[in-house]
Amino acid sequence: MRNNKYFPTALGLYINYFIHGMGVIILSQNMNYLIEQLHTNKAGVAYVISALGIGRFIVLYISGALSDKFGRKPFVILGIITYILFFAGILVSPNVTVAFIFGILAGMANSFLDSGTIPALMECFPEAGSSANVFNKAFISAGQFLLPMGVSIIVSKNLWYGYSFVFCIIVLVINAIYLFTRPFPAINADKKEEVAATEEVSDKKSKFWIEGIALIVIGFTSTATFMVINTWIPSYGREVAGMVQAESLKLVSYYSIGSILAVIVTSILVKSLIKPVRVVFIYPLISLIMLIILYVSPTPTICLISAFVIGFAAAGGVLQLALTAMADIFPSSKGKITGMVYSASSIASFTVPAVTGAISSNVSNVILFNIIVTGLGVVLAIVVNFRYNVLTKAN
Repeated sequence: MRNNKYFPTALGLYINYFIHGMGVIILSQNMNYLIEQLHTNKAGVAYVISALGIGRFIVLYISGALSDKFGRKPFVILGIITYILFFAGILVSPNVTVAFIFGILAGMANSFLDSGTIPALMECFPEAGSSANVFNKAFISAGQFLLPMGVSIIVSKNLWYGYSFVFCIIVLVINAIYLFTRPFPAINADKKEEVAATEEVSDKKSKFWIEGIALIVIGFTSTATFMVINTWIPSYGREVAGMVQAESLKLVSYYSIGSILAVIVTSILVKSLIKPVRVVFIYPLISLIMLIILYVSPTPTICLISAFVIGFAAAGGVLQLALTAMADIFPSSKGKITGMVYSASSIASFTVPAVTGAISSNVSNVILFNIIVTGLGVVLAIVVNFRYNVLTKAN
């Protein structure tokens, strides 16, 4: 990381993802207030949450292509502006339809930020691009850790729920001004690292219709696993485990602590101790076991432990490691397979909230749904690991 002059730029980019972490869960954290404001029910709010995935999917490919053509900074700034419109728009939305439109803007903002930030970080630090991007996950988790604590304070003091939205708007406005004055590196400054990576593995024996499809679907299942917990663990804690509202909201903070810890542990593990493809099996298996325990024994203590463990195992980088495994198996098609895996993740972002909202009259059904989806991910990971062993002649 010799390009010290880009450290301030990177800091601003990370701050965006800190707020993005809050944006991902801010609707579910304020579900009760939004039910009243939008004149709807839990399914209606879940419908609005699903809009984030739709918005992300709509502009995922085009924003990346335009970022390559016009540069990273315009899309980072565009992402910030679009996110500000989302936070402000939700506060004035009178019904589900209007809120859904602003939810789409949030998803678009996520894609704009991704298309500008991810390549910018690799170009800021061409010799450590992967490590630089891992920290995005840590800042997202930090935002998801702190927001529930802030919302709990707001609830306990009977303050206006919108203060959490206003906080995000203020930070983004300041950060937009800050980043507008920061230098960004030249496009594709990480070419040397890319070329070296593609020379490591041959994909001549790989079968896309087996391990390729399996890893793409894992992009869906891994996203679904942590999305369900992110969105519904507070409701499950209240309605099934009997927790009070302020305490149930803090469950997402325990989830975030687990995911932050996982970023550190996982980066150490995959560096030299274990291959990413193994973690793609181990982490979902841990999540599956914990989800089953949560379903059959819903107590406040189990909810707390489950939030932490699933935060570690589900949000600890399974999606990113699935991409790494794809790169190992299909080294000559990195761009295409990255788009496929992230598209599967985006599909989960808008279908899972809709499905879980439809069955949320009994929140236990939501956890059961998550068990089924996560179980599918484990089965697919077994297939991938078997094929990986065949391809590498591992014992």
